[in-house]
Amino acid sequence: MVLNYIWISFFVVAFVIAFIRLIFFGDTEIFPQIMESIFASAETGFTLSLGLTGVLTLWLGLMKIGEKGGVINFFAKIIAPLFRKIFPEIPKNHPAIGAIVMNISANMLGLDNAATPLGLKAMDEMQKINPKKDTASNSQIMFLVLNTSGLTIIPISIMVYRAELGAADPSDIFIPILLATYFSTIAGLITVSLFQKINLLNKVVLSYLGILTALVIGIIIFFSTLEKEQVTLISQISSNLILFSIITTFVLVGFIKKINVYESFIEGAKDGFKVAVKIIPYLVAILVAIAAFRTSGAMDILVLGVEKFFFALGVNTDFVPALPTALMKPLSGGGARGMLIDTMKVYGVDSFPARVASTIQGSTETTFYVIAVYFGSVGIKKTRYAIVSGLIADFVGIIAAILLAYLFFH
Repeated sequence: MVLNYIWISFFVVAFVIAFIRLIFFGDTEIFPQIMESIFASAETGFTLSLGLTGVLTLWLGLMKIGEKGGVINFFAKIIAPLFRKIFPEIPKNHPAIGAIVMNISANMLGLDNAATPLGLKAMDEMQKINPKKDTASNSQIMFLVLNTSGLTIIPISIMVYRAELGAADPSDIFIPILLATYFSTIAGLITVSLFQKINLLNKVVLSYLGILTALVIGIIIFFSTLEKEQVTLISQISSNLILFSIITTFVLVGFIKKINVYESFIEGAKDGFKVAVKIIPYLVAILVAIAAFRTSGAMDILVLGVEKFFFALGVNTDFVPALPTALMKPLSGGGARGMLIDTMKVYGVDSFPARVASTIQGSTETTFYVIAVYFGSVGIKKTRYAIVSGLIADFVGIIAAILLAYLFFH
C-alpha cells in the first residue's frame, strides 16, 4: 500500500510541476521531455531485467551445485546462531539461510552481479514458507532492509570511477564509506528488530556484532597502512579472487561429493530466465515513476529547498551539491551513479562535494530498486513496514556519510 501511494505521488507531483512550468514559464518542452524519459526508463527496466538473465542463470546454477555439494549448508551453519535470532521464522537448516549468507557476503565485497541473483534465490526460498503469499513476511523484510542498508567492505566501483576521472587518490573515500555503510546496516537492523520485537541485547547477537565490528576495524587499520595506489589494486584483486575461489570450491566439492556437477548447474540455471522475466513489470513501474519525478524538476526543487533550510539555520552548506546523489540513491542506483559522476565532473573529482557524493553513493543500496526486484520476483504486493525501515537505514547512512566527509575531507 505504501509503495502504491509513493508511486502515485511521483506522477502527481511531476505533473503539477511540469504544468506550472508550461503555463507560467512557457516551457513547451517539459512534457515531451518527461514522456521521452518515461519511455527511455521503460526500455531501461526491460534491458536491466534482460541483462540479469545471464547473471541469474550463472549464479542460480552455481547455487544448486553448492546446495547439493553441502557447501551452502556449511556456510549456513557458521552463521546459523545469529540468523536464528534475527530470522526466527526460518526453520533450522532451511535453504534460505545459505542463500542469505552468500548474498550478504557478495554485497560486503561490492559484487553486485553476484549479490542480486543470490538475493533473489533467498527471497524465493523464504516465499515458500511465507503463509501470506502477497504480503512480505518478517524474514523477508529483515533480509530486504539488510540489503538496502548495503554493508560494503570494498567499494570497488566508486574507486574505479574516481580513478577514471583522475582523482589524486581514488581510494581516499574507502574508510568513510566503510564506516557510513556500517552505521546504515546497524540502523536497519535495529529498526526492523523494533518492529518485530527482536531482542538484540543477547550474547549471541552481541558476539556476532562484536566480531563484525572487530573485522571492520581490522580492515580499516590494514588499509590505512598501505600506499594510496595499493588500496584500489588490493581491493579489486582480493574481492574477485575470493569470488572465483567460491566458484571453484563449489565445483570441486561437488565433484568430490560425486554429484553430477554439470547437470546440477543446468538444473539451477533454468530458474534464472524465469526470475528475470518475472521482475520486468515491477522494475519498469518504479523506474518510469522516478524518471517522471526527476525530469519534471521536482528533484531540483527538493534540493533547493534543503539548501535554503540549512542556510537559514546557519549550517555549512558545502555538502549541498552532493544532495542530488543522496536524494536519488534510494530511488535509482543508475540515477545516483549519474548524479555522482556529474558532481565529479562539475566540481572536480577531488572537490569536497565530489567526495561527499562518493561517500553517499557507497553508504547504502537503492531501496526502491531492491524492493521492486526482490519483492517483485515473488509477487509480493503488500510491503508492510519494509519501505519505512529501508528509508530509515538510507537516511542514517546518508547523514553518516555527510558527517564523515566533513570529518575526513573538510
